[in-house]
Amino acid sequence: MELALYADYAVRLVNSEEPDRGTDALTGPEAVRALFANPLSVAAQLAGPDDLAPMRELRSRLRAVFEAAADGRETTGVDLLNGLLAEYPVSPQVSGHDYLDESGRPRWHLHLADHAATATANFAALACMGLAIQLTELGADRLGICQAAPCRNAYLDTSTNRSRRYCSDRCATRANVAAYRARKRAEAAQQAAPDAATARG
Repeated sequence: MELALYADYAVRLVNSEEPDRGTDALTGPEAVRALFANPLSVAAQLAGPDDLAPMRELRSRLRAVFEAAADGRETTGVDLLNGLLAEYPVSPQVSGHDYLDESGRPRWHLHLADHAATATANFAALACMGLAIQLTELGADRLGICQAAPCRNAYLDTSTNRSRRYCSDRCATRANVAAYRARKRAEAAQQAAPDAATARG
């Protein structure tokens, strides 16, 4: 697995809550396990009721990283992420599992081990390291918060021209339709104003 792909852990956790809609999908150990790329992994199977509160706290702290980056406060976002990296250190190891070349030899790659004592600590280490790699390779401005109200989902902008503003095509369509309707209302109001003035005159 490419290390940058671990950044999806951060996105999945942040998006497990929709604050403006009052929804929270992080309701039990099963929900924590589902956030891992492999819910059957040893790290995911450590998930228990005691992980809910720390995972929710981690989610808030990761959301703050995305919000700071999306608001153009890059240094703040980096400082917040560095705090998480210090608190949840990673344990890298060289691995060759599941990746064989044409001759059947392992394709060695760097893997982030999940040796921490809790599901939260394992998840946090992976998510934060993945986010750090994305941020340093692509730039802090690639961490975004969806601009289609009331959605506040996090996303990683991997577009070639740094133009992404929404978390999904659905949100982009909804925002474009809302903008179109607002323009039509404004045009109608503009046309109605001279007619009203003429009628009064």
